[in-house]
Amino acid sequence: MNVDVVETTNGDQMPNTAPAGKGSELLELILNSLENDKAEDIVHVDLRGRSSIGDFMVICSGRSSRQVAAMSEKLVERIKAETGRTSKIEGKDTGDWVLIDTGDVVVHVFRPEVREFYQLEKMWMQGGNA
Repeated sequence: MNVDVVETTNGDQMPNTAPAGKGSELLELILNSLENDKAEDIVHVDLRGRSSIGDFMVICSGRSSRQVAAMSEKLVERIKAETGRTSKIEGKDTGDWVLIDTGDVVVHVFRPEVREFYQLEKMWMQGGNA
């Protein structure tokens, strides 16, 4: 599998592939929504051919529990309004780690401390370079 290196907003480099095919339009909508809502350190991981949970995974951070919950809620509303999809959402009440399952794209929105603890990006990096 051909992998490009993508620089995240905090300057780290992560392997990734350009979005194409099923789920890519939804991925673009999600990335734009998170960026507009000031999400930090947005990373997307191509899961095609690696997992059946979806085509892509998006991981990002919010500065506070309130921002994490608000970004997540707004994202679910935008997805519903623009695509008609109903997303499953978990963890919004606490705002530490919110999981949004859209079917093709799985989104994780973290508070920075929680994201650092779980380090999902490393778990899903190409070639197991964790």
